[in-house]
Amino acid sequence: MRRRDVLRYLGFGWFAGLVLSSRTALAHQGSSHRTPTGGRQVIQIPAPTFTLTDQDGQPFAFESWRGRAVGVTFGYTTCPDVCPLLAASFALIQQELLEAERTRTGLLFITADPEHDTPAVLHEYGSRLGADFATWKFLTGALAEMGPVWRGFGVSVKKFGPARVDHTTLTTLTDQDGLRRVNYYGTRWDPHRLLRDLVTLAHGGVSRL
Repeated sequence: MRRRDVLRYLGFGWFAGLVLSSRTALAHQGSSHRTPTGGRQVIQIPAPTFTLTDQDGQPFAFESWRGRAVGVTFGYTTCPDVCPLLAASFALIQQELLEAERTRTGLLFITADPEHDTPAVLHEYGSRLGADFATWKFLTGALAEMGPVWRGFGVSVKKFGPARVDHTTLTTLTDQDGLRRVNYYGTRWDPHRLLRDLVTLAHGGVSRL
């Protein structure tokens, strides 16, 4: 199933046609403008350590997923442009993971609008995506908690009003030791390439990235 199909299945049909057929630059900043076709960069830098609140209102410590390869992306539930594409890509990736691979991997959607995206809002959003909350967490927290997490991943966030948040369009993969290994910029990267990278990291195959 393609991202367009996932978006329509989730009730974003109007959005799928508008965004996927448009050549207009999206209103998110940072790396997406430098690499509009979707960049991929192999890296090796530590990911930040943090504890935030998940979609069920429970604390989630990133360190609790040591031993897993983890995909991390940033967005917000009222986003009118790129965030549904990122979420749909993660939905595709989770659908295509084998059951055995789910115990070795995880996905994180970290909000860029914690004032609006409460646990209840994130739970509803994740449910629409068909998320398996055991292995795909939607995270929020107080603004004072979110700032260090955003900065730790190199993500800039600026809120201009309701449903108007500008943030760096970054998706990144961490390995079993919590090191960031691959960055993906923009929204036009291939979800199947990310899936292959995620599974490779889950099996310790860093040299094959």
